[in-house]
Amino acid sequence: MTKFSDLNLDRKVLSAVEDAGYTEPTPIQAGAIPPALEGRDVLGIAQTGTGKTASFTLPMISMLKRGRARARMPRSLVLAPTRELAAQVAENFDVYAKNTKLTKALLIGGVSFKEQDQLIDRGVDVLIATPGRLLDHFERGKLLLTGVQIMVVDEADRMLDMGFIPDIERIFGLTPFTRQTLFFSATMAPEIERITNTFLSNPAKVEVARAATTSDTITQSVVMFKGSRKDRESSEKRQLLRTMIENEGDKCRNGIIFCNRKVDVDIVAKSMKKYGLDASPIHGDLDQSKRMETLAAFRDGTLRFLVASDVAARGLDIPNVSHVFNYDVPSHAEDYVHRIGRTGRAGKLGTAMMICVPRDEKNLGDIERLVKMEIPRGEGSRDTTAPTQDAAPEAPKEDKPKRTRTRSRKKDAPKEEIVADAVDAAPVEEPKEDAPKQKQAEPVEKQAAEAPEKPKQERGNRVGRGKRDNNRDHGNKVMGMGDDAPTFIAKSFAERRES
Repeated sequence: MTKFSDLNLDRKVLSAVEDAGYTEPTPIQAGAIPPALEGRDVLGIAQTGTGKTASFTLPMISMLKRGRARARMPRSLVLAPTRELAAQVAENFDVYAKNTKLTKALLIGGVSFKEQDQLIDRGVDVLIATPGRLLDHFERGKLLLTGVQIMVVDEADRMLDMGFIPDIERIFGLTPFTRQTLFFSATMAPEIERITNTFLSNPAKVEVARAATTSDTITQSVVMFKGSRKDRESSEKRQLLRTMIENEGDKCRNGIIFCNRKVDVDIVAKSMKKYGLDASPIHGDLDQSKRMETLAAFRDGTLRFLVASDVAARGLDIPNVSHVFNYDVPSHAEDYVHRIGRTGRAGKLGTAMMICVPRDEKNLGDIERLVKMEIPRGEGSRDTTAPTQDAAPEAPKEDKPKRTRTRSRKKDAPKEEIVADAVDAAPVEEPKEDAPKQKQAEPVEKQAAEAPEKPKQERGNRVGRGKRDNNRDHGNKVMGMGDDAPTFIAKSFAERRES
């Protein structure tokens, strides 16, 4: 069995490793460290939680033990996709390099440029950065990459998902072609393979486990869920999450809840707090200080639940996570493996539970095909039909039928009345349809017989068009105009006579 002492690491590094409590390297460490110490490029393919960070920090510290960095010209460069992963690499470097005089700088967003510039100006041996912030410093003229001897790209497939590949290619072009490159990824997408073929020279390929495999120490399950109504689905889904946590009882010491969208992260965290569950959100829109504070609280046990977006799904080494809850089915099947990899680490037992709504069943099928197993259906799989406490504020929406008041009365009326209304309406419509024919067939005598009903209107029509019966004045008659004189003429004539 291989031990760290068999890997030709510097004795000061070995001492730090022993102090950290490690005696045997993981497969990826045993495969990647020897060729890295020989100066070869390394292409490492391994899933999250396999110890990739030590695979490049240990040989890097051993090779950089001699020499001194110059101002603004780091001797090595480590690129990480997220701030949290970059900060974790920096922590690992501090642990393993404690017996050396090597210096480091961490360049991530959310931190003052001035403080980072001061570190770079002093000269650093190891520069750990996210691609965006690194290029910001370079474009401001505060950083030169021509002195980089070792370049590390960690979680390259996550870089691809986040759209950092153009930045990575540009950074490769800013470093010397004589550099040594250590490249690590969980999967080998065509774009990742193209980059490795372009920028790596005859790399030693170390493949330990594909991302399509999940740890045997993780108990997995999925709850098939359908809301009672579309407008209540979200609140009922949050209640189901709380029920799943309650059903786990004391087994659920802590947990990470993953959501696909940042807005859902905030909503779920707020809902859990409302119902007495200690939870805090973490996603890319939060300030870096708040994100680090939340992670620190979760690590030391003062925070029980961490509600996160995929920013926390990759690379974070948070020990003793008992449960992972996928509030949403991941859009990409590979993300499922990375999410549940936060639990069941270092041989410990873990539990991963997921909620699947009907529209996510296709993504669930993709996950099951990737991991080559059917995820067991949980006991809570059901169709929700009863309203929940969370749904109470949405109750006023039930008043919608008031807009169709007449229609609702028709629905409530007995069938006999509806039929009767239809029958009663039929005779009324028939004369209207036959009306033109009857008028044509009526004799002239019948039309004349009806004339006396409106004698004054017809006489008025003969005298002048537009006169109406209500315009007659029976008091002051005007000579020469008959009984159909308009009221305004009769009044004016009467007023002149009285004056």
